[in-house]
Amino acid sequence: MAGLVSLAVVMGIGRFAFTPLLPMMLHDGTVTLDQGGWLATVNYIGYFAGAAVCMFIRPDAVRMVRWGLAATVLLTLGMALPGGMAAWSLWRAAAGVASAVVMVYTAGWCLQRLAELGKPELAGLIFCGPGLGIVVTGLGASGMVGAGWHADYGWLAFTALAVVLVAAVWRIFVAQPAVPMTAPVSASPAAADTGAARLDAQTWALTFAYGLAGFGYIITATFLPVIAREALPGTVWADLFWPIFGAGVTVGAFLVTRVGMAHDNRKLLTLLYGMQALGVAIAVVFPTVAGFALSSLLAGLPFTALVAFAMREARRLWGPQAARLMGLMTASYGLGQIAGPPLATALVARTGGFAGSLACAAAALLLGALVFAWMGRAWPLAAARS
Repeated sequence: MAGLVSLAVVMGIGRFAFTPLLPMMLHDGTVTLDQGGWLATVNYIGYFAGAAVCMFIRPDAVRMVRWGLAATVLLTLGMALPGGMAAWSLWRAAAGVASAVVMVYTAGWCLQRLAELGKPELAGLIFCGPGLGIVVTGLGASGMVGAGWHADYGWLAFTALAVVLVAAVWRIFVAQPAVPMTAPVSASPAAADTGAARLDAQTWALTFAYGLAGFGYIITATFLPVIAREALPGTVWADLFWPIFGAGVTVGAFLVTRVGMAHDNRKLLTLLYGMQALGVAIAVVFPTVAGFALSSLLAGLPFTALVAFAMREARRLWGPQAARLMGLMTASYGLGQIAGPPLATALVARTGGFAGSLACAAAALLLGALVFAWMGRAWPLAAARS
């Protein structure tokens, strides 16, 4: 639960509260679409930088999680204060760093604790956090729009929510092991056999495919309310597709807990990438209320589910050293995210709509599905464990 709440704060609030608040900022006239795209991009640049740092440092995980949570609260508050694009760009970049650091070290800390407790299958619950955060901020922003709030009041409200959630879990993140050290620790058979983590072809393929997921979802995750308002002007549904996306994220992450550890992560990732590609494509082909609702659900269901399986695969490959591989993968994911918003705003300027950028995102996700399908054939699970 501490991991779930931690990711709800840094992802659902620290990163993705910006998505439902962006239409409010556009309405207030505080930013343009290009400036909104830039604020999203610098956040993803910060996410990449934070993930890259995680590859080269080995700090105390609990300390990094606590620092990241405290920083997220302060940086969310900063968005409510005057300062203009210069200050907001700095706050969004720093929030990206904090979210990457907390994602990596929360995942590593919780996966290790669950392994020590003999409950590694519960790891999917951690990744319900971003979805729940998205639902709460999405519905909250929808209510704020109905009440005629300005965006800065929205940032203040989400800051207060973050304070409450961080206070609830602060004392749970402790350095002591959750069980006596004599308890068995679940480790990766592959990593245990090789005795060392290696940047081999399998690792690079996993990292590349994971980066494609970052690019594939980010246009939807940044601009979905804006896209819906453009396609369906005047409808009350425009502000509800983002919470539907978040509900899909939550359900998908919960379903991960029902999937046994014996399944091949690569096969599961192939299916999830294909599902998300379909969800993104539906928004292009059927820009209706039903189409956007189905698109939001199908794009949301695999969002953190594929993160959970990818991180599980990293732990299978590198065992106790998986945090370093998770940092590399998260950096790749960050690069994919960085590319998305500039591409979207450039194509909007050229074509007048988001269809082209969404089609590119769907194609990237299909490529990722093909990479995982190939990995399953090139490195069969039985052979990898032998």
